Amino acid sequence: MTGEVEAAMRDHLIRDDGQEDVLVATYVLSSGLERTTALIRSIILPREGERHVHGNASFTSRYVLRAASEARAAGHGLVLLHSHPGAEGWQHLSGMDWETESEYERVARTATKMPLLGMTLGGHDTAWSARFWFDRTAPTWAESVRSVSSTLGVTWNDELRAVPGVTSSQERTVSSWGERAQGSISRLRVLVVGSGSVGLDVAQRLAATGLVTVGVMDYDGVEARNLDRMIGATRLDAALGRSKVDVASQLMKSAATAHKIDIRRHEVSITDPEGVSIALDYDVIFSCVDRPWPRAVLNGLAYADLIPVIDGGIALDTFKDGRMRNGIWRAHTLVPGRPCMGCIGQLVAGDVSLDKLGLLDDPEYIKGANRETPSRQNVAALSASVSSALLAQFVSLTAHPGRRGVPAPLRYILSSHTLEHSTATSGPYCPYENATTLGDRRTPIAERRDDWRITVAARATTKHSLRLRVAAWVERLARRTIDRIVD
Repeated sequence: MTGEVEAAMRDHLIRDDGQEDVLVATYVLSSGLERTTALIRSIILPREGERHVHGNASFTSRYVLRAASEARAAGHGLVLLHSHPGAEGWQHLSGMDWETESEYERVARTATKMPLLGMTLGGHDTAWSARFWFDRTAPTWAESVRSVSSTLGVTWNDELRAVPGVTSSQERTVSSWGERAQGSISRLRVLVVGSGSVGLDVAQRLAATGLVTVGVMDYDGVEARNLDRMIGATRLDAALGRSKVDVASQLMKSAATAHKIDIRRHEVSITDPEGVSIALDYDVIFSCVDRPWPRAVLNGLAYADLIPVIDGGIALDTFKDGRMRNGIWRAHTLVPGRPCMGCIGQLVAGDVSLDKLGLLDDPEYIKGANRETPSRQNVAALSASVSSALLAQFVSLTAHPGRRGVPAPLRYILSSHTLEHSTATSGPYCPYENATTLGDRRTPIAERRDDWRITVAARATTKHSLRLRVAAWVERLARRTIDRIVD
């Protein structure tokens, strides 16, 4: 849910007189490859006489039936919420609450053709819990409840996603923000889209921070021209044309501080529906791509599916004689309440179509359209500045230093040593932000293409010389030996 919706529900459910209260809302689904998320769409406040508050609060049938009718008309599912004023943490159901929700399960399903969603708010620490009712026998509990705004607030179901133990390698990390923050941050499922100079660095540092589940998505392989930026990639990686996600996976494994890290390799394109389905399984996404089409896809997911997207990039400018003129890097987090890439001028809608057609790499089109050839300059020393800026956004989003959350979009100008805070605001007719919490009803931007599949398949069938195969075998043997000795 958005932070704005959460605040409105919390204000209703937590009463000044300390009594429980009830509320009805609606939801839509956001369906990933492995995970299904319910996005709270609207709040239906009770009218006079539609609920009883008597220490324990209760719904009336009139209230639930009215809300079910509104949900059906909108094509949404039904949510029944209640509060436990003095409680904290993930809440289980009392016998009375179980009976109430199971009783209304049939009403919700009959009216909306979707399962009932039950939610509880603990008033002491404003922690949420949630469960789906697929039938009347027992609920299916959610793994977490997430509130997305300039801060990401998560209530975890410890029974489904246990708190990872703190390791000796995390001592200084935990001392920076405490065990509670570490317990929440380490459980986040974080996806890095793009495993080049910036993404590779980000992925390794997430692993070193103690995150248990980190995914990397990229379908390209390592080339010799990547080695001046992909710190950790080797000449052997380039000679073998290894996939960037394989290289990232190995480096993350070496950097990991968690007892056991789940590294997920995704050799797919985010511009393909398959890539989108994978991305919807994650809690936070790093956008480390530099093309309009993939950035448009991620820009859409940030709002339609309430997955914070941390985006940034670098642009270097040179004089005709080759000397550096300037360098600019930027970082921003896409969440409700913050402007999207289009609104801050980092995404041009027309370029998305051109990118789909491959025209942004076509010299003839670029010349005929009087466009500038895309800049490809990058420097390892400055790529680190971009990854640092993105990771600082992640810390602000998840650890909330100063309780302020993520800042306005930032831009650093190297030539003048100036850090600028963008004054851009959301456009009133922004198609991305106006699609907030659409979930599976989002306007599709991704399309099925075979070009990336051909790239992946070609890499898998490439024949290497005996010399390279022996070098790869020696490398694997050395790694296994080191792992056995260290473990």
